[in-house]
Amino acid sequence: MHPAPAGHAPATTQTESPRRTSPAGVAAMLGSGLSNQIGAATGSLAFPVLGPVGVVAVRQYVAAAVLLAVGRPRLRDFTWSQWRPVILLAIVFGTMNLSLYTAIDRVGLGLAVTLEFLGPLAIALAATRRRVDACCAVIAAAGVITLMRPQPSTDYVGMGFGLLGAVCWASYIMLNRTVGRRVPGAQGSAAAATLSAVMFLPVGLAVVLRHPPTAASLGYAVAAGVLASAVPYLVDLFTLRHVPAAAFGLFMSVNPVLAALVGWIGLGQRLGWIEAAAIGAVVGANVLSLAGSRR
Repeated sequence: MHPAPAGHAPATTQTESPRRTSPAGVAAMLGSGLSNQIGAATGSLAFPVLGPVGVVAVRQYVAAAVLLAVGRPRLRDFTWSQWRPVILLAIVFGTMNLSLYTAIDRVGLGLAVTLEFLGPLAIALAATRRRVDACCAVIAAAGVITLMRPQPSTDYVGMGFGLLGAVCWASYIMLNRTVGRRVPGAQGSAAAATLSAVMFLPVGLAVVLRHPPTAASLGYAVAAGVLASAVPYLVDLFTLRHVPAAAFGLFMSVNPVLAALVGWIGLGQRLGWIEAAAIGAVVGANVLSLAGSRR
């Protein structure tokens, strides 16, 4: 979302990407995507005790610890023009993870990630004016309408959180570009993750007092932070040095598929053929758009 702390690629790597995608790069991207979705599924196992809010709080703490160690931000040297996007990015970090985990709790991993994926898709489509992009938008919209078709059991609140996650992911992309331009290295992401973790300290304390965590639930939440934040971030740092940026963006389209598979195998969240076809439509729209943009 997912962002460095939300499982998405950091935008601060400034080395020029190679023209070809190496096998190691493909393996790294696949491993990062699987780690991200397995982490999200693992975190959902702690929902009965900690709830989505508690899991997100722990995940923010883990992300902050990892990014502080990697980015080593010099907070005292930040100017106000640097702090402004960092503060907004910190708010987006927390809101994005919270909305995604709440959506997972209500509508399942596959649908939640697919809805959230509309964020980067919208950014990609808005960047060009080609006819193929208009077709992609129609295909994606049809897929989303299919997923959200009215039914007696439709959880519109859960879908709403998934769409909020999409807005946050799109905001993350735009803010990360600004932070990447104004703050050197990974210092901006580290500062934003740390500030987000500080914001969640009262939330974490309230969760602990109201619902004392068990060892298992805390372990699940920490594992989610490692698998869905730390591992993807560190792997993406490697990946962006060995994979073209366009190829990296193209590969992001498999995340809804990975989420559906992990939800099915790990959580028993089965999708009907209609839902599977709708997810395929959203992914296909992204693949078509990005593949066309590489020509």
